[in-house]
Amino acid sequence: MTKAHQHPLEKILESRIAIIDGAMGTTIRTYGMTEADIRGERFKDSKKDLLNNGDLFSLTQPKMICDIHRRFLEAGADIIETNTFGATGITQSEFFVDDPREHGGRKDPEFYQKIIEDKFLNDLAWEINEQSARQCREWADRTANETGRQRFVAGAIGPLTVSLSNSPDADDSGFRVVTFDQVKAAYVQQVRALIAGGSDLLLVETIFDSLNAKAALVAIREVFDQDGLTSNNKELPVMISAAVGRGGETLISAQTTEAFWNAVQHVKPLSVGLNCSLGPDLMYPFLEELSEKADVAISCYPNAGLPNPLSETGFDLGPQDMARYLGDFARGGLINIAGGCCGNTPEHIAAIAKALDGKAPRELGA
Repeated sequence: MTKAHQHPLEKILESRIAIIDGAMGTTIRTYGMTEADIRGERFKDSKKDLLNNGDLFSLTQPKMICDIHRRFLEAGADIIETNTFGATGITQSEFFVDDPREHGGRKDPEFYQKIIEDKFLNDLAWEINEQSARQCREWADRTANETGRQRFVAGAIGPLTVSLSNSPDADDSGFRVVTFDQVKAAYVQQVRALIAGGSDLLLVETIFDSLNAKAALVAIREVFDQDGLTSNNKELPVMISAAVGRGGETLISAQTTEAFWNAVQHVKPLSVGLNCSLGPDLMYPFLEELSEKADVAISCYPNAGLPNPLSETGFDLGPQDMARYLGDFARGGLINIAGGCCGNTPEHIAAIAKALDGKAPRELGA
């Protein structure tokens, strides 16, 4: 995306490693919320369980969500993400629309066209995105005023619950449940709402399927062009972050780290990086390759290791473990933006921020 002037975050990245926040879902779980809590009065009659629909908490438990943003900011986060990982009509349909497969049918483009045109889902997705961005904006600005250090709101754009790259039908490899235009339409609405709520950045994250991500990036470009955001420095910087497996390939579309970068570099993002994935202990070689290939800032916010139901956060690594690994990445000259994904609480982010304080950032353009 073309930018007429340098964004304030770009200036920060030249002098130090910026910190991005941790896992919203993991931190929500520490508050002991129940099905009744997420439903509230508004969604009390919903037919499906909603507790796993964490984005909905922005509407039904805004005080909790704001408290989480506050804690991440106080932990040292420069960038906080909106609670919108699944805030599209497509993903929200999983919680509010009957699954046709339970009645002998199937999900297909005809089904998802109805989803794209559903007023309830459209209005709900817009509200979650706009309100979550406003909640982040309020706390980012409040903390900036109190500390004298600017904080940034990243509008989080997640990977969806459908794939454009793969068929779910073993007998029909050409079948896709959804079309590119349908995915793009869902993302267009999300992008507009995130901008309306006051986001500073747009973060296309946890990319499993590169074609889904491509639809999100096309949607961003379309919004910038159609809404007159291509001049006067109104375009928002774009951050792009993929999730990779043990071989370093995106988990669904199976692109190597280099191929992933080649697929998105035309966007001219503020940053490109890796998040989620296998945890930091297995991420170093893939991050190193991306750092060598990309000529933009590099971000890294891994899971706190592998899932472990016996641990307090549900993941193996504690704050000091994450601090040690991210410190290794910094000493290797690999990162400009660092934080944590699944399993990372405000305590993890505080430890990471402390460990990276004073560490030199990767040289931009290197």
